Amino acid sequence: MSDRLYPNRPIIAASIAVFRGGKVLLAARKETASNPVFSLPGGLVEIGETLQEAALRELQEEVSVEARIIGFIDHAEFIERDADDKVKRHFVVNAFVGEWVSGEATTGPEAPHVMWVDPQALGGIATTKGLNIILDKAVAMMRGRA
Repeated sequence: MSDRLYPNRPIIAASIAVFRGGKVLLAARKETASNPVFSLPGGLVEIGETLQEAALRELQEEVSVEARIIGFIDHAEFIERDADDKVKRHFVVNAFVGEWVSGEATTGPEAPHVMWVDPQALGGIATTKGLNIILDKAVAMMRGRA
């Protein structure tokens, strides 16, 4: 059984909304390769690593992009219960906003699909629950810098 299933405590993760030319980078997870569901690049925080370090490392590992963090957006929680109401999964994802620095988004084992999109015109793109709220906050934060 995966250590991510039926955890003893919430699992901490970090993600980043990277902007380049007004568009944000989205990546699909490997579990959804045949029917992609897009979210921000990110992953689990490793022992001894800050949330910001984890977000930047995961960005590089997943999609070969480097960014500079602008700030913290918010956190999102994902809690899934089984038929017996036991917690099957519990993730707390800490989302950051950043500016693209270098690298071209590439697909790989952890992100079989990547794309740069207008964060306020996702249309029919399947996304993770709550992504639109995180993106709205990210856009506002980026506009506040201008």
